[in-house]
Amino acid sequence: MPSKKTDFLNYICQTSPHPMGLEIERAEGATLYTTDGKSFLDFISGIGVANIGFTHPAVLEAVKKQAEKYLHVMVYGEHVLEPQVALAKKLVSLLPDVFEQVYFTNSGTEANEGALKLAKKYTGRKKLISFENSFHGDSQGSCAVTGREMYRKPFEPLLPGVSFLPFNDVNALDALNEEVAAVITEPIQGEGGMRVPDTAFLFKLRERCDARGALLIFDEVQTGFARTGKLFAMEHFGVTPDIVTMAKGMGGGMPLGGFAASKKIMATFSQNPPLSHVTTFGGHPVSCAAGRAGLEVILKEGLVEKAEADGQYITKQLRHLAGQNIGIREVRGKGLMIGLEVENADIAERCVQGAFERGVILGWTLHSDTVIRIMPPLILSKDEIGCGLNAIAEALGGSF
Repeated sequence: MPSKKTDFLNYICQTSPHPMGLEIERAEGATLYTTDGKSFLDFISGIGVANIGFTHPAVLEAVKKQAEKYLHVMVYGEHVLEPQVALAKKLVSLLPDVFEQVYFTNSGTEANEGALKLAKKYTGRKKLISFENSFHGDSQGSCAVTGREMYRKPFEPLLPGVSFLPFNDVNALDALNEEVAAVITEPIQGEGGMRVPDTAFLFKLRERCDARGALLIFDEVQTGFARTGKLFAMEHFGVTPDIVTMAKGMGGGMPLGGFAASKKIMATFSQNPPLSHVTTFGGHPVSCAAGRAGLEVILKEGLVEKAEADGQYITKQLRHLAGQNIGIREVRGKGLMIGLEVENADIAERCVQGAFERGVILGWTLHSDTVIRIMPPLILSKDEIGCGLNAIAEALGGSF
């Protein structure tokens, strides 16, 4: 009789040659439990989703209550759905004043698609600027502004009129002219290797967009919801975009994304023609209820501040390891969005595999085989932090 692993390989489309293949029985807090009785501390949060951990009781209760009332009832934007309204109102109250309305989607790539369409329709322009080593999603529009050719090439032609500039290079911003509808960037590059730009770069980018009449889009899909030690990473730099996109940690573990802008910009979708951008399942009431509950957990449990403090501690410990001549080149990031850059791909693989053998899940960033992603749930205990750090140290041949 075929095993579940065999069925997984046979019937689920594979996107990598060597999937982890853990057969998950349940997940709780920061830990995954498998059907063969093992447990794994997830130090990448399901790639930035489980900011409040897995199956948080508050989220489960919100999902249960909403599921008992109604699931999908109508295409997006036609009925008044309390979970949507409540989450949008709360988000607007927490974002900078320029953000007055939210459009909900199912995912981050959909949020970026919507933001790009919005910017082009609002400005009446066609050209877009993104940055090298950026990542904005895998649908065709989002892929078109993702800054690594190997991921675009197989699917070309994609969106025309997209230019890529070097990230964190102030001088390169001179390329931004009056033909550009929008510039899209992550305030901190995630898949590009946890790269934190200089504040001066983002200030100049904001200034240049204003001068040329282009909209600025911040992709906070990975950086949002307390991940970096601020509710949104833009707060680290004091720079506010015209449109912000979000997802991953937004839904408390449920599929949810969105983008926010001013009422003036958002009105573009309701006229000439109306229904310029629609979605069937975006802002699903159960997902929005989960997102609202998850956001309250972040605020009530002080996870913004905890992410900042835990991130500083983990970074300090990793920098201590870096002084032991075990192949660590740099430790960088903000809060609990940390990149551990090592000298070569073999060291990275040894670290990730060695940690896995010790029950800790790590991973690479998409655009680099030498940067190890460290993005644990924000609810980690001190013991769990120690467990993760020790697994990294042992895998690399170091110690604390």
